[in-house]
Amino acid sequence: MNLSDLLTRPEGKTLEFKRDLTSPEGALRTIVAFANTSGGALLIGVEDRTRHVRGVADPLDTEERLANLLSDNILPRLVPELGILPWRRTHVVAVEIYPSSRRPHYLKGSGPEKGVYVRVGSSNRQADKELIAELKRFASGESYDEEPLPELDSEAIDFRAASESFASKRKLKKSDLDTLRILTKHQGRRVPTIGGMLLFGRGREQRFPDAWIQAGRFDGIDKVHLIDTMEIRGPLPHAVDEAIGFVRKHDLHGIKISGVRHTDTWTLPPAAVREAIINAVVHTDYSQRGAPIRVAFFDDRLEIENPGLLPFGLTIQDMRDGVSRLRNRVIARVFGELGYIEQWGSGIRRMTAACQEVGLDEPQLQEVGTRFRVTLRRSSAPRPQAMDETERAIVTALSQGNGLTTAEIATRIGRTPRATRTRLLALVKRGLIQEVASSLQDPKRRYFLASGSR
Repeated sequence: MNLSDLLTRPEGKTLEFKRDLTSPEGALRTIVAFANTSGGALLIGVEDRTRHVRGVADPLDTEERLANLLSDNILPRLVPELGILPWRRTHVVAVEIYPSSRRPHYLKGSGPEKGVYVRVGSSNRQADKELIAELKRFASGESYDEEPLPELDSEAIDFRAASESFASKRKLKKSDLDTLRILTKHQGRRVPTIGGMLLFGRGREQRFPDAWIQAGRFDGIDKVHLIDTMEIRGPLPHAVDEAIGFVRKHDLHGIKISGVRHTDTWTLPPAAVREAIINAVVHTDYSQRGAPIRVAFFDDRLEIENPGLLPFGLTIQDMRDGVSRLRNRVIARVFGELGYIEQWGSGIRRMTAACQEVGLDEPQLQEVGTRFRVTLRRSSAPRPQAMDETERAIVTALSQGNGLTTAEIATRIGRTPRATRTRLLALVKRGLIQEVASSLQDPKRRYFLASGSR
């Protein structure tokens, strides 16, 4: 674990700083949340807002105390990696937690219903019963949409609607409903799965009242003035097409004429819109109640938001790297057969490539509460200010080492420490470099390239 590198990063889904263990409850919640979600690192001896390294007075005692706290307060038992990292004349205690196969972990004093936490952004969120059930399913390798609905029979599936969805691909046979897991055997009977009902169920809205898409076009860049809205409540494959149609209706930018032909032009690449909407429908956590999938169109952006955090163990960077983890196997299987999904794990990459091809920023991916949001910008953000010769020399110097002090940078670029300090502060403000120090007056503060500048 590289302490210098961690100190250049802000707190987030997989990183947290704690000044000390005066109140261990917060550290324990973080460790539980990391284990239940995507893992992470907890550094004790670092101020959370400033990232100033205060260190711990007795690292061996702190490490032993933390090990005892973990053993006494977390169930099922969790054994993360504990380490002591040197920093100048002090030390930091580091805890590295990996995603656990024994989810859900919980705080013993609060119990398995109120003591479960998950990581959302840079905060720990107490899991409700639906989220706890999702953690249990994930740990056992099950998916919500594969569960049977034993109180129903095979007639609950609208075979005509399913056949119409497959008409352009092949003729659907009733036996295909079993192969696709739209129906499943339960105690000798053929009954629909949750996924089957979500896709083609009769009376689907009564059983899953939030399994629909709410689309809206807003005037401006906020949700004050709604100028068009649409409730999309049909079978999920048809709902995808209708949602895409709603966006296209409001995204028409003009007409491109070439000879005697003309083609419509769009501010957003259709491929990116398509992938974002499909991703939302396929990866929604349909066990959540309270809000549908939302497609919100603004003057400057398109937001597509679905219920459900990222599948446990997955980070946003994993998604950008093409790593995929299915939440709804039945829905994903049907969408694959219908040609909506071409290759597992490639949706985010295709969305990103489509935006970059037309000069737009890559999609913004974020967890908001217990929902996941994709934002497509209709125009690129202003380009960063170009660096001058001195600033380029500073960046070059920092790229060659493990962080440098003001004096070391001044020597390398041939400037006075005072002039160099002024340039360093400007680069920090622009987010190109980061400073790491034990306090505001630390004479040994060091500078590092920001993560995105490397």
